[in-house]
Amino acid sequence: MGKAARILIAVAAMFVLGAGLGASLGVVSGSATAAADSVIATSPMPAQDATPLRTAAVASQAPLPHAPPPHVAAPRPATPQTVAVLPDDTPPRDAALPAWQRFAVPVAATVGPRIAVVLDDVGVHVPNGRRAAELPGPVTLALMTYARGLDELAARARANGHELLVHVPMEPFDGKWDTGPNALRTGLAATELDRRIEWALSQFDGAVGVNNHMGSRFTSDPESMTVLMAALADRGMLFLDSITTGATKGRVTARTAGVPYLARDVFLDNEPDPESVWARIAEVEALARRNGAAVAIAHPKGATLEVLRVWLPSLAARGITLVPLSALVTPQPLLAAN
Repeated sequence: MGKAARILIAVAAMFVLGAGLGASLGVVSGSATAAADSVIATSPMPAQDATPLRTAAVASQAPLPHAPPPHVAAPRPATPQTVAVLPDDTPPRDAALPAWQRFAVPVAATVGPRIAVVLDDVGVHVPNGRRAAELPGPVTLALMTYARGLDELAARARANGHELLVHVPMEPFDGKWDTGPNALRTGLAATELDRRIEWALSQFDGAVGVNNHMGSRFTSDPESMTVLMAALADRGMLFLDSITTGATKGRVTARTAGVPYLARDVFLDNEPDPESVWARIAEVEALARRNGAAVAIAHPKGATLEVLRVWLPSLAARGITLVPLSALVTPQPLLAAN
């Protein structure tokens, strides 16, 4: 074979190799783009969640578990934080314990910032309620009193390691809002208020406590809140104040009754588009780092659930521990009644 022929063969081989490499790189790039474009909810978007997920935006905010979304500050170097739900062979809880301890999701002791995520209104929209119960956790699901199928939903949530609250409708200042049946209202006869509280707390088993749905008027009325706190104290339940009014009497009436009290720090999805939810996530992470703990409340809307599905598993790598609500209870002194 002549020298010229050998040169022509070598050039042809280099051309084929380069084409193959280029084709290979093209396949990888195409796959990555297709994956990014397919970041959508795992079930069809319900009619009430009309705001569509912008797939490119969601993908760009959290494409990889180890890469925080751009709206969220990079994690500080820290000892890795873990939350370990205790194994199934954990001894049964003492029946004499108060409900907030008896039904609490047990977790291993941790140090560093902690966040409890509470989902309100769970069960009203059945498919999204089931999706909420399948989130990585532990999270705390506040089941609406008048939703259907609460026993089944509660069992599903607890089996997946989540904690439960009773989400109780309460009277708002603005009377145009429909609070649903058996809402707690100021001005009710004592017997009727007691009946409504009993009805709300008997809708399903296994709740550690109660939080308010709406309730700006009811929670600001000390007489009404004193009745509610007495009922919670009798049952050993905690109270999470959603803080729908700055005039809430939740803290003082809870302490007087000896009821464990917690308060919401951030609503994650008052604006339910993904970008706004990520911005609120940045706020709650900053609060947890500054104060040691924070409580975030969200709702089982399609876009919110998709953001939570991405964010929750990333917390441990970011030096933050995801905990059930009961893990944030601290001893509180009783206040003398006036």
